[in-house]
Amino acid sequence: MTDKPTKLCKQSRAIKTLMVLPPDTNHYGTMFGGKVMANIDDVAAIAATRHARTSVVTASIDSVDFLHPIREGQSVCLEAFVVWTHGTAVEVFVKVVAEEMLTGERTVCATSFVTFVTLDVNGEKKIVHGVIPETELEKLLYDEAPERAKKRMAKRASSKSLAKKFGTGTP
Repeated sequence: MTDKPTKLCKQSRAIKTLMVLPPDTNHYGTMFGGKVMANIDDVAAIAATRHARTSVVTASIDSVDFLHPIREGQSVCLEAFVVWTHGTAVEVFVKVVAEEMLTGERTVCATSFVTFVTLDVNGEKKIVHGVIPETELEKLLYDEAPERAKKRMAKRASSKSLAKKFGTGTP
């Protein structure tokens, strides 16, 4: 950590809401997974930047767990907040909720953890200040973060090894 002050999780909270329109959907009338993922990355970057108050770049999306389809005509609300920091890394949790506009029924459709690296004005990695969890959910996510980071680093090492084996040529 650094001598910079810590911030509360809720201070990074970012919310993005949009309508699901025909161009956003596949032939089943459900939102393209790639569009959901792009929105997750977007709202997570806002939360990470809001916390760090510096530039951030996506380092990892641990997973996007699609739990329910998001249908044309529904609204979709993405909520993101910083759950943990370590050195130059900022981990953000994102929850995706679809709402049936005529009934008000809401369903959690996806969750994801996105990790960013903080950068200074010269593009060099920059140490980021910590985060203070307040709610039980924030504390749970905070406490589990070191284990997620360990798994992320192991997965990254495996990906680097695989990339080296495949190289840049066509298999």
